[in-house]
Amino acid sequence: MAKKDNKKKVKKAIPKGIVHIKNTFNNTIVTISDPRGNVIAWSSAGALKFRGAKKSTPYASQIVTNTVCEEAKKSGLKEVTVYVRGPGFGREAAIRAVGKAGIVINRIKDVTGIPHNGCRAKKQRRV
Repeated sequence: MAKKDNKKKVKKAIPKGIVHIKNTFNNTIVTISDPRGNVIAWSSAGALKFRGAKKSTPYASQIVTNTVCEEAKKSGLKEVTVYVRGPGFGREAAIRAVGKAGIVINRIKDVTGIPHNGCRAKKQRRV
């Protein structure tokens, strides 16, 4: 019979991290990762039982960011770089919530995708 290892999983203290805020017209998704990209904590407005039009509000993005920051602070997070993506309404509210959670913000960067030539045009109508 094989022996079981009774080792506890050791949580490493991660002082620096990256906050990814994806804010669309329909939802807000906040992910906190370490500098290498390993996810520490994440949540979304839909996961916190916001439904319908309430998911895209600034209040919902503030609550989502608060819960994620509190979860990440347990693993020793102290300072972050914030990347914001999307055209949603709760962008500023989410950034303010990171600051109010007691985490130092080093840099804020907008990484929203910009179409450099747009979609292909419709074919011309022949009459």
